[in-house]
Amino acid sequence: QVQLVESGGGLVQPGGSLRLSCAASGSIFSINAMGWYRQAPGKERELVALLTSGNNINYADSVKGRFSISRDNAKNTVYLQMNSLKPEDTAVYYCYAWIRVDATDLTGMHYWGEGTLVTISS
Repeated sequence: QVQLVESGGGLVQPGGSLRLSCAASGSIFSINAMGWYRQAPGKERELVALLTSGNNINYADSVKGRFSISRDNAKNTVYLQMNSLKPEDTAVYYCYAWIRVDATDLTGMHYWGEGTLVTISS
């Protein structure tokens, strides 16, 4: 079993900053990728930022230059530093991880956190 636990959401004014954290725990052999998705009210879930084991990073165009993803491999934790926040960044942010649970698990499985609410409002 693998669990993803997010933290760091909240209410912040436009222009402010927040830092999200997501820690993976449980049976983890290797992590192929970790990242963040978000879902705003009435919209589909979308990629925000993804960091692969090869250190490739993908950002949504809407967050480039404002958000930064990083990872602490020793802690199996991924972070999302969000700066210059806008009202349109308001959403539930979900942690995502693609994890192999042991050496015989060749393809890995996809895991999601429960989500953390980020609200940008004055």
